[in-house]
Amino acid sequence: MNRVAGNARLAIALALCCAVAISVAVLFPGYTTNANLLGMLLFAEIVLVALWNYRPMFFPFLVLVFFFAGTGVPPLGFWNAGRWFVLGAGALAGLVQYLRDQRFRLGGFHLAAFFCVVAALVSCSASVYRQHSLFKVFSFSLLFLYAASGMRVAVFGRERQFLSRLLLFCELLTYVTAACYFIFQYDFFGNPNSLGAVMGVLVLPMMLWGVFVTEGTSTQKREVFALVLSILLLATSYARAGILAAIVSCALICIALRRYRTLLMLVGTGLLAALAVVFAFPPAVNQPQSLTSAFIYKGHPEEGILGSRKSPWQQAVSSVHEHPWFGTGFGTSTTGTDASEGASDFTSTARDTREHGNSYLAILEWVGILGVSPFLALLFMIAMRVAKSLAQIRRSGLLLSPLVPIAAVVLAGLVHAAFEDWLFAVGYYLCVIFWGFAFVLADYVSPAQRGEISDLVWRSPHRIQPAA
Repeated sequence: MNRVAGNARLAIALALCCAVAISVAVLFPGYTTNANLLGMLLFAEIVLVALWNYRPMFFPFLVLVFFFAGTGVPPLGFWNAGRWFVLGAGALAGLVQYLRDQRFRLGGFHLAAFFCVVAALVSCSASVYRQHSLFKVFSFSLLFLYAASGMRVAVFGRERQFLSRLLLFCELLTYVTAACYFIFQYDFFGNPNSLGAVMGVLVLPMMLWGVFVTEGTSTQKREVFALVLSILLLATSYARAGILAAIVSCALICIALRRYRTLLMLVGTGLLAALAVVFAFPPAVNQPQSLTSAFIYKGHPEEGILGSRKSPWQQAVSSVHEHPWFGTGFGTSTTGTDASEGASDFTSTARDTREHGNSYLAILEWVGILGVSPFLALLFMIAMRVAKSLAQIRRSGLLLSPLVPIAAVVLAGLVHAAFEDWLFAVGYYLCVIFWGFAFVLADYVSPAQRGEISDLVWRSPHRIQPAA
C-alpha cells in the first residue's frame, strides 16, 4: 500500500509539473527562450528530485554543488549562489525528516553547537562588516541545522549504501584529478593547498578504508591503484598540512586495526611517491631537488618549518589583542578596507577577510575570548569522540565498522585545520563534509544510542583478532 501511495503521489507531482510547464509556455512564451531562466528552472527541478529522494541522493548532490562552486566549474558565479539555496533547502527538509524520526536524540554535543551559533551571532555586533558577518552566521547555522538533522537521517540505518557511494565518489574524483594534473596539465583545484586538503583529509583516508573492505574481492586491485594515485596526487601538491593530516589519520587507523604491515607499505609508497614527484614535478626551477627542501622547508630553510605561517599567525594574535572580548565578527577580519565598498553576498573577498593559517586562531579572532568557549567545547567533544572511536575500533577489530572511515576523515580534518583556516568557512566543500561527519560521529559514540548503533555494524569475515 505504501508503494502504491508513493507511486500515486509521484504521478500527481509529475502531472502538475507538466501542467505548469505547458501553462507557462502558452501564457508566457518569452520565458521559454530565456536561457538563464531555463537554467534556473532546470536546477530547481534537480534540487526537487534530490529532496524527493532525500536519504540516498541529497548529500552527494550537496557535496557536488559545493565542489563545483569551489573549483570554478562553469557557469562561473552560478554555483556560488546556488550552493546556499541547496544548503537551505536541505536543512529545512532534513529538519522535517528529523522531526518525523523518533530514533534520534539531542545531547550535550548539539547544545554546544547551538551555543556556537549564538556566540557567532553576538560577535556580529562588533564587526565592521556587519551585514556580511550576518550572512555568514546564517549560512553557518544552516550547515549545523543540516548536519544535526538531514545528515544524520541520511546515514543512520543505511551506512553501507552511504559509505559505498562516498567511496565511489572519492575514487572517481581521484581519476578525474589525476587526468587533469598529469595529462591535461590543468589545475582542477586551483590552489595546491586545496588539492592537498582534499586528498589528505577526504580521499586518502577513504581509499585506505576501501582497500581494507575489499580484501579478498576482485575490486581490491582497483582500490589499491586509486590509493596509490591519491598518494601521488597528495605528494604533487607539496601541501605539508594535507600530508601531515593524511599521515596522522592513516597511521592511527592502521594501528587501531593492527595493520602494521599496511602501515609500513604506506610509508614506503609515500617515500617513493615523494621521490618521483621531486624529480618529475619539482616545485620550483631553482629549488634544490631534495625531499627535505621540497616538502619540509619549501626551499626556504632559513625561515624554518613554519616560516610561511608566522606572518598570518602574528596578524591573528595582534587582532585578538586589539579586539579581545567580542572579536572582529564571525567570518570577518579588520582589513582596513572601507565597509561601504561593495562586496559579493555569496563569496568571501579580501575586503573583509584574510588568511589566518589556522582555523582555531581564526575563530578566536572572529568571536573573541568570550565567544570562543562553546567552539572550544565542541572541538574538545569531537576530539574525545575520535579517541573513543579509535579505542572501539581496536577492541572490536571490525574493518567494516562505519566508525573507521568517519573517524579517519574527522581526525584528518582536525589536524589539517591547525594549518589552514577552512574549518568554519561554510562555503568550502571540506567544511560541509567535516561537520556532517562530526555530527554523525557524535551518534556512534553516544552512550544513549550505543546499543542501537551496535546492531548496525557491518559483519565482516576479516575480523582482527585481539592481542593476547
